[in-house]
Amino acid sequence: MKSRRVFAVMLICFAVAVAAPAQYRTALPGYRYKFPRDHFNHPDFQTEWWYYTGNVKAAAGHQFGFELTFFRQGVDRDGKSTGTWDVRDLYLAHLALSDLDSGKSLHRERTNRAGPGIAGASEAERRIWNGNWQITWRGDEQVLQAIDERFAIHLILLSAKPLVIHGQNGVSQKAEGRGRASHYISLTRINAVGEIEVDGQKSQVTGTAWMDHEFFTHQLEPDQIGWNWLSIQFADNTELMLFNIRRRNGSIDPYSAGTFVDARGNTTHLAKSDFTMEPAETTWMSSDTHAVYPVRWKISAAKLNIALECSTSLPSQELAYSAGFTPAYWEGSVLLAGTKGGSPIAGVGYLEMTGYDRPIEALR
Repeated sequence: MKSRRVFAVMLICFAVAVAAPAQYRTALPGYRYKFPRDHFNHPDFQTEWWYYTGNVKAAAGHQFGFELTFFRQGVDRDGKSTGTWDVRDLYLAHLALSDLDSGKSLHRERTNRAGPGIAGASEAERRIWNGNWQITWRGDEQVLQAIDERFAIHLILLSAKPLVIHGQNGVSQKAEGRGRASHYISLTRINAVGEIEVDGQKSQVTGTAWMDHEFFTHQLEPDQIGWNWLSIQFADNTELMLFNIRRRNGSIDPYSAGTFVDARGNTTHLAKSDFTMEPAETTWMSSDTHAVYPVRWKISAAKLNIALECSTSLPSQELAYSAGFTPAYWEGSVLLAGTKGGSPIAGVGYLEMTGYDRPIEALR
């Protein structure tokens, strides 16, 4: 949800003085979306992120999951910062690769200010970037490119469905009150083709990707400590996004929600009462943070006649950073199997879990 994806909440934990939210707009019903404008930067909102995740495989069957995420956190909107190096926004990016067959989980992060073009999101340039990690739009295609010392990802992405606007009346509500929400856009089925390189070994890959884009100023409340977010791409060309917001008392917040996308791209909004996400007993403990993550889930959506089990072949997909600026979170490739309409169904997806190492003290 990136309320999800995702997380990403992490931005706000930087050791900087962030601007008062009063300088920014809040996400309110009736927002008029316009594209391509709304694929890019919204500096009048304090927090923004773009999440790209996906599952791809090589011709010989080798499987990978990937994540490339860009975050923007507003710091100063009072109009007094005019120099090239003045910090109006912080830009954070996370890059992760799950080498599912080899059992490797690799991840990196970087933080920059815009400076003279070091990081940003620009409709005029039709790209989102942080150093040499970037998404570039070429007509309907997007080019994803990210290079690190141990691994690199280069993919051509083409959406197979219209974009989705989650929630109701143009907002994805996350808590009680006006503006406690986000504007939340997704591309739920993107065809991906390109190359992945790990330790000098290159693989030509194909598969599917998912993109989440959210912008907002206020979101979580003090008693909301984290969330579980799940994207699913079913084999019958339908998709499902669900998120549970977890509260301090162990309950699930009533503003948890989801979206079902049918084969033609039509959407159905799901309220908390329309689905359940229940962790099974299978867990994984991080040796870095000692957080314990449920890595097997039972999913039910009676409204859609869907019952699923969610699992992963690689439990160690936590993103934990030694610098300590951002909370750790688990985000990784998952498999789904179960029934839909009484018939067997399978799918792939991405699961995100936040607030397990410590509560998310952000997005207020």
